Amino acid sequence: MLNVEDWAEIRRLHRAEGVPIKEIARRLGVARNTVRAALRSDGPPKYERVSRGSVADAYEPQVRALLMEWPRMPGPVIAQRIGWPYSEGPLKKLLARIRPEYVGIDPADRVVYEPGEIAQCDLWFPETPVPVAERQARIVPVLVVTLAFSRFLSATMIPSRQAGDILAGMWLLISQLGRVPKTLVWDRESAIGGTGRVSVPAAAFAGTLATRIRLAPPRDPEFKGMVERNNGFFETSFLPGRAFADPQDFNDQLGAWLPRANSRIIRALQARPVDLLETDRQAMTPLPPEPPAVGLTHRIRLARDYYVRVDTCDYSVDPRAIGRFVDIVASPTRVLVFCDGAPVAEHERNWAKHAVITDPGHVATAHQMRLALAEQRRAQQQAQQSGTRRHSDGHAVAIRALPDYDALFGVDFNPTSPTSPTAPTDPTAAPAAEASNP
Repeated sequence: MLNVEDWAEIRRLHRAEGVPIKEIARRLGVARNTVRAALRSDGPPKYERVSRGSVADAYEPQVRALLMEWPRMPGPVIAQRIGWPYSEGPLKKLLARIRPEYVGIDPADRVVYEPGEIAQCDLWFPETPVPVAERQARIVPVLVVTLAFSRFLSATMIPSRQAGDILAGMWLLISQLGRVPKTLVWDRESAIGGTGRVSVPAAAFAGTLATRIRLAPPRDPEFKGMVERNNGFFETSFLPGRAFADPQDFNDQLGAWLPRANSRIIRALQARPVDLLETDRQAMTPLPPEPPAVGLTHRIRLARDYYVRVDTCDYSVDPRAIGRFVDIVASPTRVLVFCDGAPVAEHERNWAKHAVITDPGHVATAHQMRLALAEQRRAQQQAQQSGTRRHSDGHAVAIRALPDYDALFGVDFNPTSPTSPTAPTDPTAAPAAEASNP
């Protein structure tokens, strides 16, 4: 087959220099018909391989019949239904070619974002475990927020993916921004909208901020592809070569790196996010006058072991609240416990798994309470043995003899006494049974 270089040379020699066809064929060592064909063609020669067909061609009608009724039937199921005897490669190629005819094609439009309209939110899980306690490191989620108009990035590491911790991280980033985006886009994160509807804590959060939370369709990462790409950007540009002492160190290093990330030129915008941020902010709504309810909160009756559980960690509480209801409020940094509005415990939030955090003061109070209870029981036992009864304040109960009460009320229950109410009034009177006898 004539290559492109020879084709171009043939046309130059004949049209520019007027070399005859016979001479061109001699110089290039090709047939004269090849020269004539090159002069007649309108474009350069192309190599086209002749298709030899595929072993899947004979099964195409059966495959189409199945796809017509079940467009998304998996390839292995189709292979089983049609009795496919070969390797899966040819069948995969056939399905890739004809399946779109039955499931349809979903084109993606280019979206133009207006200032202040949308912020895309997601959780990023760094592949590097972060130390959270002695001899314990874990992969901790990072909340990432990307403003769609300016591409401005903000992020912070949070203790867990529970609703209270996610909302606390969102409020932290939004309060640092100083304004509220009109729409917060989330995927179907279980704590935000795992059922397809915005969860109650997330809806309350959005209502307080006068914004809305929009959930992405299922299995559609392109819906918030901007923040998804930024997660990959963190993996390749922030994480390599770094080591972290604890979550606070991670947030410190991330906070120092984010200004550099927001100062790079975005090709799609031909501008830097930091330069467009103010335009984005001015179109947002103001912060609410009162902060939203965030963090982990719940209420329990304090058990005898005077510990409460937050996430997977146990925190000690003043044992004087045993048997009463206590309210637990946990932020990413602190754990507070209240009983009837009064604080009964305060701890630093521990991000480890299954840790036990104890206040020595609570242990000392519990020890004193046990000693007091033991002393009270010994005193009761001694009182029971000595026959002395005591009031609740500790002083002895006075015990009188029963005849004292008889004398007080002027009665005598002794039948031989003349003052006894049962004694006869006339000592000379005979019994009734004797008087009736003849």
